[in-house]
Amino acid sequence: MASRTGVRISEKFVAEARSGRDLGARPTRARLRGVSEETTDPAAVTEATGAVPEAEIKDDNQLRGVEFKKLMRKPLTWILILVLAICGGVGGAFVAPFIGGIAFAVCVLIGVLIVFAIADSRAEDAFFDHYAKSRGLTRSDTNFPAVTNLLQNGDERQTDQYMSGKLSDTCDGAIGLYTYTVVSRDSDGNREETNYPFTVLYTEMPEMLAYVNELRVQNKVGFKALEGFEDKFRSSERVTLESEAMRDRYEIFVGKDQDPVWVRRLFSPTFIVWLTDAPPKKFTFELQDGHLCCAVPKHRKSADELDEMRDVSLKVVDRLHEEMSQSS
Repeated sequence: MASRTGVRISEKFVAEARSGRDLGARPTRARLRGVSEETTDPAAVTEATGAVPEAEIKDDNQLRGVEFKKLMRKPLTWILILVLAICGGVGGAFVAPFIGGIAFAVCVLIGVLIVFAIADSRAEDAFFDHYAKSRGLTRSDTNFPAVTNLLQNGDERQTDQYMSGKLSDTCDGAIGLYTYTVVSRDSDGNREETNYPFTVLYTEMPEMLAYVNELRVQNKVGFKALEGFEDKFRSSERVTLESEAMRDRYEIFVGKDQDPVWVRRLFSPTFIVWLTDAPPKKFTFELQDGHLCCAVPKHRKSADELDEMRDVSLKVVDRLHEEMSQSS
């Protein structure tokens, strides 16, 4: 009898182990609140547990509501809001009683808006922490080095997010958010700032110095009729390819002493087709003194957008390595 019971217990243990269940686990909050163990719907899990499943975090929008609820559930939050509202109400009451009531309500609203702003900041931090961790990267306060034209632009520069580590099996580097600022003065001497945000992937490629020391593939700007005139004042040399689609989207520049034949080989027909079809709009890259910087305008703050930026940039890295190996 004992033997048969032991067999049944062992069979149950094996069956449950294979299914990934923990025999000693207690019911989770989700199960206590009526969400079944098999539930995979992130909305249901979030509602039941107050947290978004990590595997489902695509952007900070998914976390903003969760962070807001966390803050609003804290007694200290309401104490601070009420202190603000009471101070505002008392001050308004000195003017007129109804003014005090309006001031009280307005201060409560302001307090809630402040809490929402804090929750928004926390949600963004939590998203980038998760993104870095899930991709095997390290998030830090490091700045992108000012080693290419884009990373040297502007009067002021700021790295808003920096996640570094192994981007692929063959490439180490960093991906993140970068902004440069152009400072000017109006007619009254007041300071004016214009910000230019980018999502950037950066990696070092010193092995490319033997083949190309300066290469810029940038978005097409200006008028074609003025290209010849503009080129007279450039420190670099324009490379013109036969592909009309490529010419319509990009401008390519290299150092004056660069071998144009090698550059034209780099832009093989398949690479040209890929460049004109695959990358996100306004994608650019520049290779300067062994430093590669790939960029798209605006801060991309979703997992899908960051993954796309990583993937297209790594395609450029692979193509550079491919042409280098063929030239060796």
